[in-house]
Amino acid sequence: MMSSGTSLAMRCAARVSAKNITSTVTRSLSSIAANCTTLNNNNTASRRGLDSSSSLASHMSLLSLSSTKSPSSSLLSNNIRTQSSTAAAPQKSQLGEPITFLTLNNLADNPGAVKRARRVGRGIGSSKGKTCGRGHKGQKSRAGKGVHPTFEGGQTKFYKRLPKMGRMKNAKFKLELIPLNVGKVQDYVTMGRLVPERSDGVLTMRDFVKAGMFPASSIKSGVKLLGDGKTFVKDKLLLEVPWASASAIAAIEAKGGYVTTVHYNRLALRAHLKPHKFPTKPKAARAPEGEGATEHDKHLLPKRARPPPKYMQYYTDYEKRGYLNPRVQLERKQRGLKDIL
Repeated sequence: MMSSGTSLAMRCAARVSAKNITSTVTRSLSSIAANCTTLNNNNTASRRGLDSSSSLASHMSLLSLSSTKSPSSSLLSNNIRTQSSTAAAPQKSQLGEPITFLTLNNLADNPGAVKRARRVGRGIGSSKGKTCGRGHKGQKSRAGKGVHPTFEGGQTKFYKRLPKMGRMKNAKFKLELIPLNVGKVQDYVTMGRLVPERSDGVLTMRDFVKAGMFPASSIKSGVKLLGDGKTFVKDKLLLEVPWASASAIAAIEAKGGYVTTVHYNRLALRAHLKPHKFPTKPKAARAPEGEGATEHDKHLLPKRARPPPKYMQYYTDYEKRGYLNPRVQLERKQRGLKDIL
């Protein structure tokens, strides 16, 4: 009887102590809420952290005494610790997405930009094994490029069945002419860079190359003289070019000069620009050095070919100043110019 009465008394005492602890914790929570309200009204962040930490430390000391007596008190103490840590920790500022700069170490293709090629001949499980997708035998299964895309089984190809027209018929007669304006010729003469090699003072394509106006390798079919810059022409210019415009001829002859259009085929053009590529004349056949001999006089050059029928009308026209026109030949002789052989 004594033991049962003692245990009953201990249970009552425990219940009374639990009630006391609950009331204590309730009072502490209310005081914490009042302190937090006071802290929110303060303007200084350091003052807020100092006051809240001191008040929370005092209440945590009270709760530490009752944490071993009841599970409810330990749960409340954990909640208080969580609230205190949340209140004491400073809030992080909201930042946007980080900025990344394009450098060599992060330079890469977009995902899916490069597709890995399928490796053929790796077994039937790869779907491209054995014959590698080419089928059995035949010309298309062999190594190499196979048949041409325009192959039609042996019959005449489609592009050969079409008639020739326009540029297709005249493509092999196309001339690649270098444009040369009279204003540029006058500038080089004024600078002293363009000096005639011949004794009669006639400027040719070889003189243009030696003056650095364009390289000899760029001359495929000749030079065409154009009239741009004709207002700057002031000297008496004597020119021999394959082609010339009407405005260029008028501008040169207005200052007392003269223009002659001369035909050059591929062999004649090579002999004119690079005479040193041809055999040298014997000493007995050379002209004396002191009488205005040029590089052309020292070598055996081929005879000039006549223009083809397509261009014969151009080089026999006086308005074009063609070298085969009798009137042009007479005017050249009156000016003391050399004959064009």
